Amino acid sequence: MQPTSTIKGLPWGLSFAIGAIITIMSINPAFVSFEKVGTPIFSPMPAETKVLKVGEIPVDVIKTSNITFISNNIGKGNGGEPKQPDMQNGFFMAPKGEGGEWVKKADMPTALLGHSACTVNDKIYIIGGGPGNNVVTPEIQEYDPTTSKWTRKADMPTARSCLSTAVVDGKIYAIGGSRFWWDVGLPTVEEYDPIKDKWTKKADMSIGRYCCSTGVVNGKIYVIGGFGGFNGWDIFLSIEEYDPAKDKWTKKADMPMATGGNAVSELNGKIYIIGGRSPVAGDVTISTVREYDPVTDTWTKKADMSTTKHMPTSSVSNGKIYVIGGTSDVQGKTLSLVEEYDPTTDKWTRKADMPTARFALASCAVNNKIYAIGGVDEWPGIDVFGKPIPIVEEYTPESWPFSISPQSRLPNTWGKIKAK
Repeated sequence: MQPTSTIKGLPWGLSFAIGAIITIMSINPAFVSFEKVGTPIFSPMPAETKVLKVGEIPVDVIKTSNITFISNNIGKGNGGEPKQPDMQNGFFMAPKGEGGEWVKKADMPTALLGHSACTVNDKIYIIGGGPGNNVVTPEIQEYDPTTSKWTRKADMPTARSCLSTAVVDGKIYAIGGSRFWWDVGLPTVEEYDPIKDKWTKKADMSIGRYCCSTGVVNGKIYVIGGFGGFNGWDIFLSIEEYDPAKDKWTKKADMPMATGGNAVSELNGKIYIIGGRSPVAGDVTISTVREYDPVTDTWTKKADMSTTKHMPTSSVSNGKIYVIGGTSDVQGKTLSLVEEYDPTTDKWTRKADMPTARFALASCAVNNKIYAIGGVDEWPGIDVFGKPIPIVEEYTPESWPFSISPQSRLPNTWGKIKAK
């Protein structure tokens, strides 16, 4: 007769739990099947081993876009068929849409074209421009992207359109412009202090110009190209450097090709003059990009855009230049096209189109989001600019606020991302 064992069996609930754990562990951990039969989910596991610092907790981040189906009730297309999730939905509801995302914001109080925009203390200042019909305005409007509200500020002393603005030490410099469309151009420079809401007259440029480009490097303002002359149709090669501390202008080396109506952005100490019009080959709209180095006073040719653009706008976000809108020819169709330029690779990439095609608009970047403001959505002809629109649209690049690899690890302290 067998002796009776003195070891008691495990309680039923605990036995079941242990059995379930053993069963799950015996299954390939990289392969799991949900309720939908024949629809596998493959979740690649990290292949490397890494020694972490004390206090760090490894977290494996897997893009939800790698998962074919989250459940039977999610990710279905219009006809009820399963739909592959958007590859841009990578991490905790990252911005959707190939090439970024556009969102409409509060309209401008007054629809404008030919205005200029600049940013001080995360506020956008819209200066000058006009409502069309050869009317120009001295108005300034301050836009707060956080609240999407507009505030009227002190008028600019000289009403003008097609001017350019630059910011040095928190002060805004309104430069050039014209009293009417295609006028002779103004040499006027006026300084605006956003804190005091006050304007001060400064030294004029050596020549009057409008639709010129300005960039700021090392506290100096560089005014490049533009239109002007006796009849307003001359296109300039000349560059002038303005020192706000001395209120003095200095002539610099001419640009290789006269242009006006360009987009302009400064990045890493270089100024990029993009597109516009040139008298070369019959006064045509161009796709040319040139880089100006103020330190060496030299120009370098860069990769052309994919499309010619006159009177587009551009802004910098996360080390890239975004060129937005414009017209494809002197009397061409207005564009909604957005192209991203990477100076480190000298390459252009097509991005999500702006919802509203337009030219003679302005743009600014605040916290790496870009705001496209006003402009004209239809150009009836060279002598008639058409009616401006008050539309403001916000662009969020697809990499905002940062990119995370699906195989990367995060530290347990949120605030910085640990590189591999």
